[in-house]
Amino acid sequence: MTDEKKLRKIRSRIDQIDQQLQDLIADRARCAQEVARHKEVAEDTSEYYRPEREAQILRKVVQRNQGPLPDEAVARLFREIMSACLSLQHPMKVAYLGPEGTHTQAAAIKHFGHAAATVPHGSIDEVFRDVEANAAHYGVVPIENSSEGAVDHTLDMFMFSPLKICSEIELRIHHCLLSKAGGIDRIECIYGHQMALAQCREWLDEHAARIERVSVNSNAEAARRAAGEEGAAAIASETAAEIYQLNKLAANIEDKPDNTTRFLVIGRQMPSSSGKDKTSLLVSAANKPGALYRLLKPLSTHNISMTRIESRPSRQGIWEYVFFIDIEGHIDDANVAAALRDFEAEAAMVKVLGSYPCAVL
Repeated sequence: MTDEKKLRKIRSRIDQIDQQLQDLIADRARCAQEVARHKEVAEDTSEYYRPEREAQILRKVVQRNQGPLPDEAVARLFREIMSACLSLQHPMKVAYLGPEGTHTQAAAIKHFGHAAATVPHGSIDEVFRDVEANAAHYGVVPIENSSEGAVDHTLDMFMFSPLKICSEIELRIHHCLLSKAGGIDRIECIYGHQMALAQCREWLDEHAARIERVSVNSNAEAARRAAGEEGAAAIASETAAEIYQLNKLAANIEDKPDNTTRFLVIGRQMPSSSGKDKTSLLVSAANKPGALYRLLKPLSTHNISMTRIESRPSRQGIWEYVFFIDIEGHIDDANVAAALRDFEAEAAMVKVLGSYPCAVL
């Protein structure tokens, strides 16, 4: 058999597989519509999106994957299928920290898929308010970066907001130097979010030490400014380069190749257990010796792993602090429920911010 005949045979097989895939996807979509009809009959229209259910599906997808596509690629394909099917049940509106082209938008699309309507806002406060006012079903906000630490503004919003954490998203962050100019030698000013400037500090010190660095509200805002100013550049994503029609002067300029930002999905309801979850707590302790030790002791007593702890001023008094604590497990788990009872006995205040599925890829 000639090479041309072999290629024709392979392409014919691909056409057959494509038809089978399309038929199966259509069948899945019809099942999604049937689910929607049952929920309408039960008057349970508030639970179209189930974070724990989607996390379980994606975990199975990854477990089943035998290649040659990597896990992340297969999970992304299934996420888009679920997104399209969900839109048949109930179109999703998701608020995020904008403007268009931010990494937060990329995180929202990674989690909810392209079928969801993403709505940009100018500040983290606005994202919270939009969800609290039922103007959006969910919101996506940054919470921490692997190299630069916590996003304090997001932490502070949880002190007074009634919203719950519904999911987490982890996104690998790659930064580019973007400009209308044709070369870095023509740049006089570099715009970027303060975290992006910090994440690229070593590269900037080596390649752009003489150039002024200006902090702005987001990397997308940096790209917007660079698009409108001669001699300006921005630290932003490739997506921002496309949106604002900028030249990519340098790619992957972040100092750490594994640079990752964690985002939270905020909503009005807390999901059920997915089998692999985190619980986030806001805790305040009395100002006395050994208070923090006694506060954290229930975690050891009930064999619970703490994955993160941050302190922030309480805003209730001078030198008074609250602690943001992430632990493994769901509040429906027996050991977590027991630890929470011990927390409440010891702490001045305990607020459960959410129990939610751990990020899948």
